Amino acid sequence: MPTVTVAGSHTADQAPGKLFEFQSQLPKLPVPSLEETLPKYLRSVEPLLSKEDFAKTKRTVEEFAQSAEGKELQRRLEARAAEPGRPNWLEEWWNDLSYMGYRDPVTPYVSYFYAYKDDRLRRKPTQRAAAIVRAAWEFRRQVAARELTPEMARTTPLCSHSYNYMFNATRIPRKPSDYEAVFDMAKNEHITVARSNQFFKLQLVHNGQLLTAAEIESQLDKIVEQADSNAAVPVGVLTSDNRDLWTDNYKILVDASPKNAETLEKLQSSAFLLCLDDARPVTREEYHRVYWHGNGRNRWFDKSLQFIVCDNGKAGFLAEHSSMDGTPTCRLNDFILDQTLNNKVDLGSSAARSDLPEPEPLRFVTPPSVVRAVEQAAERFDKTVDQHQLRVLQYEGFGKDEIKKLGFSPDGFAQMAIQLGYYKLNGKCRATYEAAATRKFAHGRTETCRSVSNESVEFCKTFEDPHASVESKAASLQAAVKAHGAYAKMCSEGKGVDRHLLGLRLTLKPGEEKPAIFRDPAYAETSHWYLSTSQLSSEHFEGWGFSEVVPDGYGVAYTIRKDSVIYHIAAMKNDFGLNSDHLAHYIKEAATEMRAAVLASKLKEAAAKPKL
Repeated sequence: MPTVTVAGSHTADQAPGKLFEFQSQLPKLPVPSLEETLPKYLRSVEPLLSKEDFAKTKRTVEEFAQSAEGKELQRRLEARAAEPGRPNWLEEWWNDLSYMGYRDPVTPYVSYFYAYKDDRLRRKPTQRAAAIVRAAWEFRRQVAARELTPEMARTTPLCSHSYNYMFNATRIPRKPSDYEAVFDMAKNEHITVARSNQFFKLQLVHNGQLLTAAEIESQLDKIVEQADSNAAVPVGVLTSDNRDLWTDNYKILVDASPKNAETLEKLQSSAFLLCLDDARPVTREEYHRVYWHGNGRNRWFDKSLQFIVCDNGKAGFLAEHSSMDGTPTCRLNDFILDQTLNNKVDLGSSAARSDLPEPEPLRFVTPPSVVRAVEQAAERFDKTVDQHQLRVLQYEGFGKDEIKKLGFSPDGFAQMAIQLGYYKLNGKCRATYEAAATRKFAHGRTETCRSVSNESVEFCKTFEDPHASVESKAASLQAAVKAHGAYAKMCSEGKGVDRHLLGLRLTLKPGEEKPAIFRDPAYAETSHWYLSTSQLSSEHFEGWGFSEVVPDGYGVAYTIRKDSVIYHIAAMKNDFGLNSDHLAHYIKEAATEMRAAVLASKLKEAAAKPKL
């Protein structure tokens, strides 16, 4: 049976070992003062509002700052943060609002993926899959033994809490909020393999010894042969559905037969899922779509980790986002790819044991009630995926190395290319979310880095001004990147505005009137994320991605490599007239113009210096 825990339990953080050696020393997420947050909030909304609307918002905010209700909400929030045994005042609220209580499908709306570089040493898909499994298992061993060192931001340790939900974990549907189930790693040394919409249990330890890569490959070959010669109801697509519908169908599935509950537990308790897809994607858009959502049938979207290997050897990874943000899974996947692409992975003996048990088919009993639920879920999934557009831009004009040589923060430079590209497309700047990690605090996750500033708007206007000099363009870009970096730093210190304002709002008791600051149209408008962006980078990735967060917005994930920047640009096809191709075009144009302006400015500066 699983050890069931709602994300947020911190008892496992007390385990001895390197992984949690700094955990007890981590500070709590701070509650900023109203005097810190409210002026910062005003500065963040000013570039997004008309002068008249900003004047109204300014009066509203100033009144809130002086009001008894503002002081009372702040007092309540500070009291919550100070409660003994509560490691993080935001954690339960955030996990429920953004993840467990969120009812839209996890794919494509919540989960995120990484696209891997090709493995030229292993062209055969099951051979590559076996190497990935061996490398992932070594990382799992280090997590289980607590031998993995904590992540560090320079000399500051980061919270390791989310590693508790990495392996042998799954999200389980429930109304009104889902929950996370974590299974005993020592007692569940198997993975689940998906092929042709069917699932198989593959035991990875036999007679106390981990299967070698050759043995895993042989077992995977058997699974492919067996699955491809049979057909089954694609039960996995149920996990792609609206969470309330999936909750209803979960009960239908379990009630259909006692065997289904047993099958579910074998699947849910596995260390991770390995999806062997029959797809053969070639273009960036094709393989990004495979890892992002695939056909919806050869997946179990509730599993925390899913490794995906296609029939042409291309591979990627899909994460269920509820209990883990991107940095721990980025570390996991970077480790796997460093091990496999650089041939460091321990493959074990090339000889295969003859007494290995056969992979176990995980067959669900599927009476008409289950078949109907599957068919309806599949229809909804196909419709949802078809409503999305995607463009992947690999910009090769520069990468991290050159951006640094030009004197800029790589993230700030890449983010301003998005801002200018959006401005070129729409003639205005709009509210932009960029994820900033707060993992230097106990159970910290993210804060919203508001990427639009007075400086970034001025930068966009300057670059679109045909009369602006290259010096003024370069200076405006420098100011915008500097402002962005300063705000991002405050966010990482727990001093952004969005989580604090959310916390104040959530301390309201039933029946209490919402303060005017939260009824102000500016509050909703300036946190309606027309651009939802995030950066995770690895030299081993061919990009990563996620969806938009509002119907009239874009989801832009970007990877900054040494010599290129990859932008994954997703949006819906609807009446708002969004166009991912056009945004990609303008981001590319913006990036080229930014580089040219900085180089031209530097040349002028050098020419103006007196020669010795």
